[in-house]
Amino acid sequence: MKRTKNLVPAFFIAALGVSWAQTAELAPVVSKPISRTIELPGEFQPFQSVEIHAKLRGYVDRVLVDRGSAVKQGQLLAELTAPEMKAQIAEAESRVQAAESDRLQAEAQLAGAQSTYDRLKKAAETPGAIAGNELIQAQRQVEAAQALVQSKRQAGVAVEATVRAQKDLEAYLRITAPFDGVVTDRLVHPGALVGPGGDPVLLVIQEVSHLRLVVAVPEENTGGIVRGARVEFRVPAYAERTYSGNVARISHALDQKTRTMAVELDVFNRDGSLSPGMYPSVKWPVHRSRPSLWVPKTSVVTTTERTFVIRSENGRAEWVNVVKGTSDGDLIEVSGNLQAGDRVVRRATDEIREGRPIPQGTSNKTR
Repeated sequence: MKRTKNLVPAFFIAALGVSWAQTAELAPVVSKPISRTIELPGEFQPFQSVEIHAKLRGYVDRVLVDRGSAVKQGQLLAELTAPEMKAQIAEAESRVQAAESDRLQAEAQLAGAQSTYDRLKKAAETPGAIAGNELIQAQRQVEAAQALVQSKRQAGVAVEATVRAQKDLEAYLRITAPFDGVVTDRLVHPGALVGPGGDPVLLVIQEVSHLRLVVAVPEENTGGIVRGARVEFRVPAYAERTYSGNVARISHALDQKTRTMAVELDVFNRDGSLSPGMYPSVKWPVHRSRPSLWVPKTSVVTTTERTFVIRSENGRAEWVNVVKGTSDGDLIEVSGNLQAGDRVVRRATDEIREGRPIPQGTSNKTR
């Protein structure tokens, strides 16, 4: 008699929620720290940058530097002329001389009044020599002369201060560099009328020996930022070179549009190969303060309603909602109600219904 194979009814297979030929292999949930690098764009900015304006209204007489000139702090950059300034200084100096003359005259009057008072006071020692009223009047004249001398001295101090102020203003006609740097733009030439209040910029100076590298770090990678950390980067102009800088300043605020945090690196541009405006590719280190949970990428199921993994709970399927993170080879970071050591279906599908037994080692053949 011919024997036939035993077949399991199709409705029973459907009730299990899996294909009869499927073997549900389990994989452990792994806990490991994140330590990797990602490529982020950056932008170089000068450590200091300033637009040089004229503090006084005048005509440009000389410009001693041009675009690309390296300058030192205090170096003369340009000179202006203001003819009316010299006239104002000369007028103020003449007032100083007049004030000095008035002071000397007042002091002479004081000396005369003091001499008269001293004689009358000596004579008053002889009873009946002079009237007492005369001595009082002489004393009052001395006091008035003293007050006049004091006022003349104060007037002299005031006009001298005016001369100093005028000369201080005249010093502004000599424009000097506020710091060591490079002239990156020149916008005026001799003969131009310049001055305060929105008039043309004369020069632009930037400090390029010390640069700021600004990196927009995504929100999910801001937790591991360490001040002082060394970060490497490359620039297209010198693709064969690897540069580095140190994390110096953290904004501690996210841009609402890009959801990134600005972080500044200090970069010392000793050979001058880097320039403001360059866009380097930064190898940004990503660290987490605590280990993350990882599962195979194929263990994560995404439907229109949820993203989950299927955990084996006493041999039965349990759907656990998760949020996906970064990838590392065949593994993906997940967060949810999981623990290291839990076992999940390696090749999960929503056909494995929740609460049903997880078929393991199932074969499509029977005796």
